[in-house]
Amino acid sequence: MSGYASGYVLSGYSNEPISGGVITLEGGLNSTKTDDKGFFSISMDNPGDFILSITASGYVSKRIPIFYEGNHIDLGNVLLDKDIEFDKTDNLVTLTDTEFSEEENSMVTVGLLQATKDIFLRRAAFDFGQAFFRVRGYDSRNGTVMINGLPMNKLFDGRPQWNNWGGLNDVTRNQQFSNGLNASDYTFGGILGNTNIDTRPSGLRPGFRFSASASNRTYTGRIMATYSSPKQNNGLSYTISGSRRWATEGFIDGTLYDAFSVYGAMEYQLDAKNSLMATAILASNRRGRSSAITEEVHDLVGGSYNPYWGYQNGKIRNSRERKIAEPVVMLNHFFESDNFNLNTGISYQFGNHAKSRLGYYNAPNPEPVYYRYLPSFYINSPIGANFISADMANQGFLDDPQMKWESVYAANSKEKAAYVLYDDVVEDNQLTINSIGNINFPNHFKIDFGFTYKQLESDNYAKIIDLFGAEYHEDIDPFSNTGNNLDGETNRYDGDIFNYHYGLTADQWSAFVQLGYAYKKWNGFIAFNQTGTKYQRNGLFRNERYLENSMGKSETINFSNFGFKGGLSYQITGRHWLRANGALIQRPAVIQNTFVNPRENNGVVPDLQSETVSSVDVNYFLRMPKLIGRITGFYTRFQNTTDVNYFYVDAGVGSDFVQEVITDLDKLHMGTELGLEYELSSSVKLSVAGAIGKYLYASDPNVTINFDTEGAEEDLINLEGTIDLGIAKVKDYKLSQGPQKAFALGIEYRDPKYWWVSATTNYLANNYANISTITRIPSFYIDPETGERFPDATEENVARLLKQKPLDEFYLLNLVGGKSWLKKGKYISVFASINNVFDAVFRTGGYEQSRNGNYGQLKQDNLSGNPSFAPKYWYGYGRTYFLNVAYSF
Repeated sequence: MSGYASGYVLSGYSNEPISGGVITLEGGLNSTKTDDKGFFSISMDNPGDFILSITASGYVSKRIPIFYEGNHIDLGNVLLDKDIEFDKTDNLVTLTDTEFSEEENSMVTVGLLQATKDIFLRRAAFDFGQAFFRVRGYDSRNGTVMINGLPMNKLFDGRPQWNNWGGLNDVTRNQQFSNGLNASDYTFGGILGNTNIDTRPSGLRPGFRFSASASNRTYTGRIMATYSSPKQNNGLSYTISGSRRWATEGFIDGTLYDAFSVYGAMEYQLDAKNSLMATAILASNRRGRSSAITEEVHDLVGGSYNPYWGYQNGKIRNSRERKIAEPVVMLNHFFESDNFNLNTGISYQFGNHAKSRLGYYNAPNPEPVYYRYLPSFYINSPIGANFISADMANQGFLDDPQMKWESVYAANSKEKAAYVLYDDVVEDNQLTINSIGNINFPNHFKIDFGFTYKQLESDNYAKIIDLFGAEYHEDIDPFSNTGNNLDGETNRYDGDIFNYHYGLTADQWSAFVQLGYAYKKWNGFIAFNQTGTKYQRNGLFRNERYLENSMGKSETINFSNFGFKGGLSYQITGRHWLRANGALIQRPAVIQNTFVNPRENNGVVPDLQSETVSSVDVNYFLRMPKLIGRITGFYTRFQNTTDVNYFYVDAGVGSDFVQEVITDLDKLHMGTELGLEYELSSSVKLSVAGAIGKYLYASDPNVTINFDTEGAEEDLINLEGTIDLGIAKVKDYKLSQGPQKAFALGIEYRDPKYWWVSATTNYLANNYANISTITRIPSFYIDPETGERFPDATEENVARLLKQKPLDEFYLLNLVGGKSWLKKGKYISVFASINNVFDAVFRTGGYEQSRNGNYGQLKQDNLSGNPSFAPKYWYGYGRTYFLNVAYSF
């Protein structure tokens, strides 16, 4: 017997209706939204006990137990309290910011999770995230982020660039999140989950909001202001928002922060079903970068040390800054009716992403942590330890451990520059067209479908930004004495492009269709996706080291891929249900891993393959009036992945700067997740969350190195410029994907007088540094001097030398609290948090250096226990705070 439950959702403060609130029957597909009067009506098919969930942005969610016997249920007025934890997501954003202070491959998944109500995922975001925990060991490429239905993941590396809308918290709070393999109304998506950020003015609370924040993490200060108009009689509504964030220095030494963001949107409701929206976003972000360091350096100067900066004229100057300014404009048309919705949009994004670097040419390496400047260099000398020189190096480093800018200027006192500060610049222009439709049928069926087209034109080059008093830079490779651009002038000046210059083009289309079905105790879905992708490089410099294939267009690289996923749920009762999901997805290699050395030539990874991702998860959900939770088991395998790396190596086959290409690499992710929350009383909640994972290499990949062939023949590895090093024995080594074990225990008190406080204790373990594949290939055993195997390079000795050890386990205590007031229609809130209360020292990740590519050299370097080319680690923040005060009306 089919019936419905209905009611009105109102603000507990003002009794005004709440529009856009989401009403769901937990465990089912049925959902609806409140209208302008706050009214809702949701259909019910099966008798039994259920939990009706009511959520609205800025309000505390309400769960109402109901017993359905076939009669209509009138819930009357349902009052929602203002969410006094509303500003907690601002705290999450400051944690997310730490992702962007590292290299791209450290990107984690915290940002995707801020919209979720899932207990485990909220712990992963707000507590585990500060330790670079990754849900299921996935990086952010495996999740899709959309703004108003338009996908924002980059074609270069597949990841969303959160800086493109950073600082706009007020207008990005309305988010729809689907976890893992679950069905999404907006996209086929990835295996991590999918987030659609809805910035429509009609969905934001009308009024003005101003907030000011202080922190000691990435930025020290922030101000933000937002105004959203009520919908006018002519159907027009609009929102404007802006913010400013700054720091002379963040928690990590020398990391400046300078950012501003501006947002504007106008929505016009043509009639009851159609509306148009124009959106413009500009988020400019400049920040000082930091570096991973060895344990030797950490023991000397601590975990907040950063070698990239030094004082110049009494002010901090960082040699490696990252600047991102990529504005985006969007146009959307929304059609909404009872049974059919259609969102069609077009966006254009442009701007640049620049990373500065200090280059040196026939001059000493300027970095203070260069291995020859540290004590270990003298201890590990192959001619015997020199303790006097080691002690002098130790004292010299402690006396002045930072970049010496005065020495750089002194070296550039002649016309020709010895040091050059330059930007690696990426100028992207991307057009995106997208359309998403949702059809609800009266006979328990639902169809979602969508089409996306992306076109990217990317200009990539190095640009001189400071010659430090010199007149010009000679654009010649100092190692091979060859020209970088034979068709251009050799002498380059301030503001000139030099070193490399090339373009990249990419076209990608994708289409998906998804069928959902719900009947009695069963519901499920099945989805199909098809994608076509095309890449091409266009060299704009004729490089003397690659005369034949540096200039002009490369071959066109094409991919055609498909994906399937589906899920099935069974309600044991209205408060207990099971769900199983599975997916088989092909996806193209990203541009980043397609070209071997795009800065210099058109070379493509040989026999490049599409990646295959297969994944399953099984879930049990519990939704009692006072106890809610989820337990999940998952298994995912990534197959045929490719990776390209760049470094200098002393290998068994010779020494050179190389491009390492890893192919046929499989990875395995499996584990369990648990999240439980118990309402001890109307004011007190207890929560438990945990994850145990096993993330490892699941195959032995093939390794090839590439290098230029200019220079004396006796100094070259070979004359072909490439060598197949064979199979790397890495199977069953652990992946560097953040802690693989994490547990949290939390307690929260929420007072009826609108203040709250919570504490969470966290335990994280089983984190590993990224291994070097080049030390696990056959030539590692070969002595480059003799061409023969090292006599003592037995399997036992090599295994002992290359044994992978977990990073230290650690505990973190986090405290969070807030208070709010409502005075004459004015809302004031204060939010404060302290993370890592006991100032624990911990490593969030790291990597093995690949310099020692043969057994003899690596063994010699490790004899003292303090190797010169030891693994480098990222260290987590110590005790940090975040304080936010907001005023709205």
